Amino acid sequence: MYVQGAVLGVTSSNEADYVELANYMGQIMMDYGALEVIENWEVDVPDGKHTDFRQAVKAEAGEKIVFSWVAWPSKEFHEIAHEKMMQDDRMKKLAEDMPFDGKRMIFGGFRTIYSARKEE
Repeated sequence: MYVQGAVLGVTSSNEADYVELANYMGQIMMDYGALEVIENWEVDVPDGKHTDFRQAVKAEAGEKIVFSWVAWPSKEFHEIAHEKMMQDDRMKKLAEDMPFDGKRMIFGGFRTIYSARKEE
Protein backbone atom coordinates (compact mmCIF):
# COMPACT_ATOMS: atom_id res chain seq x y z
CA MET A 1 0.00 0.00 0.00
CA TYR A 2 1.10 3.58 -0.71
CA VAL A 3 -0.16 6.43 1.48
CA GLN A 4 -0.09 10.14 0.73
CA GLY A 5 -0.20 12.21 3.88
CA ALA A 6 -0.68 15.93 4.48
CA VAL A 7 -0.78 18.37 7.38
CA LEU A 8 -2.08 21.91 6.97
CA GLY A 9 -3.60 24.80 8.85
CA VAL A 10 -7.16 25.92 8.09
CA THR A 11 -8.87 28.93 9.64
CA SER A 12 -11.72 27.82 11.90
CA SER A 13 -14.16 29.93 9.89
CA ASN A 14 -13.23 27.92 6.77
CA GLU A 15 -14.03 24.49 8.21
CA ALA A 16 -17.24 24.04 6.20
CA ASP A 17 -15.48 25.15 2.99
CA TYR A 18 -12.64 22.72 3.69
CA VAL A 19 -15.09 19.85 4.30
CA GLU A 20 -16.77 20.68 0.98
CA LEU A 21 -13.38 20.62 -0.77
CA ALA A 22 -12.44 17.35 0.96
CA ASN A 23 -15.68 15.72 -0.19
CA TYR A 24 -15.13 16.99 -3.72
CA MET A 25 -11.50 15.83 -3.92
CA GLY A 26 -12.25 12.60 -2.08
CA GLN A 27 -14.79 11.61 -4.70
CA ILE A 28 -12.34 12.30 -7.51
CA MET A 29 -9.61 10.25 -5.82
CA MET A 30 -12.01 7.38 -5.14
CA ASP A 31 -13.10 7.50 -8.80
CA TYR A 32 -9.46 6.98 -9.76
CA GLY A 33 -8.90 4.05 -7.42
CA ALA A 34 -8.00 5.41 -3.99
CA LEU A 35 -8.69 2.79 -1.33
CA GLU A 36 -9.38 5.26 1.48
CA VAL A 37 -9.50 9.02 1.96
CA ILE A 38 -9.36 10.32 5.53
CA GLU A 39 -9.56 13.98 6.58
CA ASN A 40 -9.14 14.86 10.27
CA TRP A 41 -9.91 18.19 11.99
CA GLU A 42 -7.97 19.23 15.09
CA VAL A 43 -9.51 18.30 18.43
CA ASP A 44 -6.46 17.91 20.69
CA VAL A 45 -3.20 19.16 19.18
CA PRO A 46 -0.86 20.34 21.93
CA ASP A 47 1.93 22.85 21.46
CA GLY A 48 5.29 21.11 21.65
CA LYS A 49 8.49 22.19 23.36
CA HIS A 50 10.74 21.45 20.38
CA THR A 51 8.38 20.88 17.46
CA ASP A 52 4.72 20.21 16.76
CA PHE A 53 2.10 20.24 14.02
CA ARG A 54 1.55 24.00 14.28
CA GLN A 55 5.23 24.77 13.90
CA ALA A 56 5.49 22.35 10.98
CA VAL A 57 2.92 24.29 8.94
CA LYS A 58 3.61 27.70 10.46
CA ALA A 59 -0.01 27.85 11.61
CA GLU A 60 -1.37 31.31 12.11
CA ALA A 61 -3.69 32.54 14.86
CA GLY A 62 -7.17 31.06 14.49
CA GLU A 63 -6.06 28.11 12.37
CA LYS A 64 -6.86 24.51 13.18
CA ILE A 65 -4.65 21.64 12.10
CA VAL A 66 -5.89 19.21 9.46
CA PHE A 67 -4.20 15.82 9.21
CA SER A 68 -5.17 13.76 6.19
CA TRP A 69 -4.14 10.76 4.15
CA VAL A 70 -5.11 8.86 1.04
CA ALA A 71 -4.35 5.15 0.64
CA TRP A 72 -3.58 3.78 -2.82
CA PRO A 73 -2.86 0.19 -3.91
CA SER A 74 0.76 1.11 -4.80
CA LYS A 75 2.99 4.05 -5.65
CA GLU A 76 2.88 3.06 -9.31
CA PHE A 77 -0.94 2.90 -9.25
CA HIS A 78 -1.05 6.34 -7.62
CA GLU A 79 1.26 7.87 -10.23
CA ILE A 80 -0.97 6.65 -13.08
CA ALA A 81 -4.13 7.80 -11.26
CA HIS A 82 -2.55 11.19 -10.53
CA GLU A 83 -1.77 11.75 -14.23
CA LYS A 84 -5.36 10.88 -15.14
CA MET A 85 -6.78 13.09 -12.37
CA MET A 86 -4.80 16.08 -13.65
CA GLN A 87 -6.61 15.70 -16.99
CA ASP A 88 -10.06 15.48 -15.34
CA ASP A 89 -12.15 18.63 -15.86
CA ARG A 90 -13.31 18.44 -12.24
CA MET A 91 -9.77 19.33 -11.13
CA LYS A 92 -10.04 22.79 -12.74
CA LYS A 93 -12.32 23.87 -9.89
CA LEU A 94 -9.44 23.46 -7.45
CA ALA A 95 -7.65 26.51 -8.81
CA GLU A 96 -10.50 28.62 -7.48
CA ASP A 97 -10.37 30.08 -3.97
CA MET A 98 -8.81 27.39 -1.78
CA PRO A 99 -9.88 27.52 1.91
CA PHE A 100 -6.24 27.24 3.12
CA ASP A 101 -2.72 28.44 2.27
CA GLY A 102 -1.24 25.62 0.20
CA LYS A 103 2.28 27.07 0.52
CA ARG A 104 2.35 26.02 4.19
CA MET A 105 0.98 22.51 3.67
CA ILE A 106 3.41 19.67 4.25
CA PHE A 107 2.87 16.42 2.39
CA GLY A 108 4.59 13.27 1.26
CA GLY A 109 4.19 9.69 0.14
CA PHE A 110 4.87 6.65 2.30
CA ARG A 111 4.96 2.89 1.92
CA THR A 112 3.00 1.05 4.56
CA ILE A 113 5.11 -1.00 6.97
CA TYR A 114 2.34 -1.92 9.41
CA SER A 115 -1.44 -1.64 9.41
CA ALA A 116 -4.21 -2.85 11.72
CA ARG A 117 -7.88 -2.12 11.57
CA LYS A 118 -10.82 -3.23 13.63
CA GLU A 119 -13.86 -3.62 11.45
CA GLU A 120 -16.98 -2.02 12.89
